[in-house]
Amino acid sequence: MANHKSALKRIRRNEAVRLRNRYQHKTVRNAIKKLRNEEDKNAAEALLPSVVGMIDKLAKKNVIHSNKAANLKSKLMKKVATM
Repeated sequence: MANHKSALKRIRRNEAVRLRNRYQHKTVRNAIKKLRNEEDKNAAEALLPSVVGMIDKLAKKNVIHSNKAANLKSKLMKKVATM
């Protein structure tokens, strides 16, 4: 158990951040699935910028690795371009 007041605060804060990261990561995964399952090219092109922005935000906050973000964006853009 934590011996310092600041350590107790850190435990509470870490849990809050962990839950926020989980929520944001799951939201992005769902958006990626929605984009991958999209059949209409116009709808996919309209959805792509928001999904790319979400991925960039996760990478900036180190929820996902920057290389993973780059790979995801590349694959999504390639998929939309070949529709």
